[in-house]
Amino acid sequence: MRTSRFFISTLKEAPSEAEVVSHQLMLRAGMIKRLAGGIYTWMPIGLRVLRKVEQIVREEMNRAGAIELSMPAVQPAELWQESGRWEKYGPELLRCKDRHQRDFVIGPTHEEVITDVVRREVRSYRQLPLHFYQVQVKFRDEIRPRFGIMRGREFLMKDGYSFHSSFEDLQREYRNMFDTYTRIFNRLGLKFRAVAADTGSIGGTGSHEFHVLADSGEDALAYCPDSGFAANVELAEALAPSTGRADASTVMQKVATPGRVKCEDVAELLDIELTRMVKAIAIVSSSPSGTLDRFALILLRGDHNLNELKAQKTLGEFRFARDDEIVAALGCPPGYIGPVGVADVPVFADRSVVVMSDFVCGANAVGFHLTGVNFGRDLMEPTLVSDLRNVVAGDRSPDGRGTLELCRGIEVGHIFQLRSKYAEALKCSFLDEAGQSRLMEMGCYGIGVTRIVGAAIEQGHDGRGIIFPAAIAPFEVCIVPMAYAKSEAVRVAADALYADLTRAGIDVLLDDRNERPGIAFAEMELIGIPHRVVVGERGLAEGKLEYKGRVDRELQMVPTAEIVQFLKARLCAA
Repeated sequence: MRTSRFFISTLKEAPSEAEVVSHQLMLRAGMIKRLAGGIYTWMPIGLRVLRKVEQIVREEMNRAGAIELSMPAVQPAELWQESGRWEKYGPELLRCKDRHQRDFVIGPTHEEVITDVVRREVRSYRQLPLHFYQVQVKFRDEIRPRFGIMRGREFLMKDGYSFHSSFEDLQREYRNMFDTYTRIFNRLGLKFRAVAADTGSIGGTGSHEFHVLADSGEDALAYCPDSGFAANVELAEALAPSTGRADASTVMQKVATPGRVKCEDVAELLDIELTRMVKAIAIVSSSPSGTLDRFALILLRGDHNLNELKAQKTLGEFRFARDDEIVAALGCPPGYIGPVGVADVPVFADRSVVVMSDFVCGANAVGFHLTGVNFGRDLMEPTLVSDLRNVVAGDRSPDGRGTLELCRGIEVGHIFQLRSKYAEALKCSFLDEAGQSRLMEMGCYGIGVTRIVGAAIEQGHDGRGIIFPAAIAPFEVCIVPMAYAKSEAVRVAADALYADLTRAGIDVLLDDRNERPGIAFAEMELIGIPHRVVVGERGLAEGKLEYKGRVDRELQMVPTAEIVQFLKARLCAA
């Protein structure tokens, strides 16, 4: 491709609304243009990157035995009502009516549609297993789209769905997809980690997320370098302490802590470790009758944070109590609340709390805390004890082999064992060898194609712009001639090199504009082309061309006759 026949529209500064690096650089590089909140036009330079990601995904899905199809983006409401997700999915589901006032949705995902296809087409176990996938635009009406394409409303996704006659065969395909996703992200040239994860609104019994590792990632990941254990922090189990509760060694006292409402501030005032603090979180949870009306307390160690997903799974539906509800139940506002003297309030404690003795907690009186508090003597044992906190670095690995470390990641892929959730709701069955009707087992496998582009930039960038892996860069090589319009020798050499690289199958961009070298260099670095060759009269006189890799600190001179093989070797090495 020649720049004179292409469209490049770069910016010197990123618009003020761009919050994260990927959003800033994609706008500056002219990869995307904003149309509306969370909705972007992919410009030619960005679309080249997107298509390369898409191609790698397609090749590996086909290699794994999946079959591509294309399903409608607009879906009838009846399917979503039949599956039970019409109400459950919430406001992210964009609903609309046609001219006949029939309800439709703009698909955020396609479990209902593909299950409807299979229930109509498949009758016998002999037709199974099946695995269909598509690469299609999705729409989710995010309440606050942000971070550019990282959390947009319209996005490109690869979603695949498998159907099986047995759980064992579903597990086989699940392993196949785990390996396939691993190949995909390796080919994309990204540093990533696969972690065990919660199934969320999709449902099912087991799932793994694939995260591109980046400090800016929204998700915290826990992993053990000694054992290979890895999980999203929201799912990673915090093991019970290995030591028991020590005997009480002091009496409980009420001490003044005016204006100190945070555990850190109280610990500093009392000159104690934060690990000796117990913080109480007031919630309103489901009562035995199922209504959300039971005031309760959750207890955590002072240095730990509540894991809302674990709490939801353990305690059922709950919400955080309002200030007025806390005052009505405990007689004081948040910041000074605690579990002592609250006989009628259920108390749910994390495992790390029940082994504590002589601890400090709120006194349920403004400006006061209690010291020397002990279970069994000063307050009742908790109503329930469970794993309710996020793991922290240094915790024992849940598999018992080493300790945990934490990192951050950007979720770009997710695979699920759906089992029979949708098959049961939509009556997707088959006849087995004995002629008996049985529900199909299902798997679901998603990759955020647009999100991968943003994640790659979050992982690879510097002060000059984007550092793309060669596999997904808009072009593999750029040729920057010095005085292309003025020097016939430079023009002839640049055109010849362009032709040679094109014949060699290398994706090359020839900058044949009449721009100053500094501007050309800056733009090629900004858009993330990994290899640059400069053609100049001085080098040509010596029979050499100037080469510089995007992340190289120094340039090097390469004999003109060897440049094609030199670049091939570099691309193969990448």
